[in-house]
Amino acid sequence: MTAMTPVEELLRLLDLEKIEENIFRGASPKDRFQRVFGGQVLGQALVAAVRTVEGRVCHSLHAYFLRAGDPKVPILYEVDRARDGKSFTSRRVVAIQHGLQIFNMAVSFQLVEPGYEHQFEMDQVPQPEDLPNEEELRAKIADKLPEEARAWFQRQRPIETRPVAPRDYFSPEKRPPHELLWIKAAGALPDDLAVHQCLLAFASDMSLLGTGMLPHGIGWLDNKVQLASLDHAMWFHRPFRMDDWLLYVQDSPSASGARSFNRGLLYARDGRLVASVAQEGLMRPRA
Repeated sequence: MTAMTPVEELLRLLDLEKIEENIFRGASPKDRFQRVFGGQVLGQALVAAVRTVEGRVCHSLHAYFLRAGDPKVPILYEVDRARDGKSFTSRRVVAIQHGLQIFNMAVSFQLVEPGYEHQFEMDQVPQPEDLPNEEELRAKIADKLPEEARAWFQRQRPIETRPVAPRDYFSPEKRPPHELLWIKAAGALPDDLAVHQCLLAFASDMSLLGTGMLPHGIGWLDNKVQLASLDHAMWFHRPFRMDDWLLYVQDSPSASGARSFNRGLLYARDGRLVASVAQEGLMRPRA
């Protein structure tokens, strides 16, 4: 049997099992040991909501992470069909483990309709083909990692990223809280906008919190800070494909009270603004 690609594994991860009407079950990857990745719960919860709606497109979601998810047990997603209006449909999704809520999300869907249009213009940046890929960047620092972490660090991933200005994972310099990187699924996807939205929800949580660490010279491998997503909001503006490059423009206007506030704009290669993201995350100094 042919091994699945990372993208195929991600699509299977998001393909929830229907347990009962409005109740779905999702699993976690076997390589997660401490807690469930927030983007996984975002993507799975959006899948659960999408499967209770027909003929309408998700335009926004607003979520809260309440407890760390346990990767060793399944997650139950319960969907409340809050409202089915003439133009808009509302759903509320609750994720449950060990009898407790670990996450909840409100999702809104809309009939596709025309209207006035405007947007911020996309930054002029190098194209992804002109930037080093993730494997090249990771190979440069792999020998600095402990032996037990090296294989995990260098494994293939379902979402490919190419930062415009790569950061130093070990000794990052302090710099303004603004980061640009290209992202895309590392493989072809089906022609279903909902699939692309769910994958973007997954990917949107991968790097956003890190933008708030830039002014403080904190790296992802630094143990002097406790990091966790607290909430997450997304707005989908225009159709897009996750198997083509999107420019993720991220900034962090403020950090205070052991929390970092972060924003993101996602542009298609042709300059269309396709989605916006906002998130507050825990960024607590450790003693």
